[in-house]
Amino acid sequence: MLSQSRLDQLTDAGLSVLAEKGMRGVTHRAVDAEAELPEGTCSNHFRTRDLLIAALGRRIYERLTPSPEYLESEADRPATRDQWIRLMVDLLDRARSQPELHLALLELRLEATRRPELVPTLSAVVREGLDADVTFHESSGLPGGRHEIVLLHLAIGGLITEVLTLPDALGIDDTTRVIESIVDRLVYGSPSWR
Repeated sequence: MLSQSRLDQLTDAGLSVLAEKGMRGVTHRAVDAEAELPEGTCSNHFRTRDLLIAALGRRIYERLTPSPEYLESEADRPATRDQWIRLMVDLLDRARSQPELHLALLELRLEATRRPELVPTLSAVVREGLDADVTFHESSGLPGGRHEIVLLHLAIGGLITEVLTLPDALGIDDTTRVIESIVDRLVYGSPSWR
């Protein structure tokens, strides 16, 4: 039985392979090589490629989730528009600092369209993340509810995809202003960015 740190090493290596080479590049052997572990380590723990891919989906969200300390400090701040914007800007900044995670997530989502057996696992992981965001939202006292959180996921997810894949295509030079507009329109119901 592998330790949690060894499992994390394997799945993190798998995410690197996935982001760099796409789904076709994800093999047990490639993950072992990326993790600098003896050949057979990955296949001994993840007997099938599907088990490995499901583990990669779970690991992405573990790594994307802010630390409990960060969430606790943010929950104690006053519930204001500025806090909303700061949280969304931080989310985009974390995506920019770990682009491989979001690229790997895009690869997994695309693979799920071709392999329906992945949909339940990936959907459960996405729902868990949404539920955690809603719980944080409710405890922080920010305005809006689950509906607004879903809309923010969709909008910020789209912004992250644009920034990481085709950053110049839409001519967005001030992402903070875009985030302000998203928050104002989706949470407060008023336009701010033009």
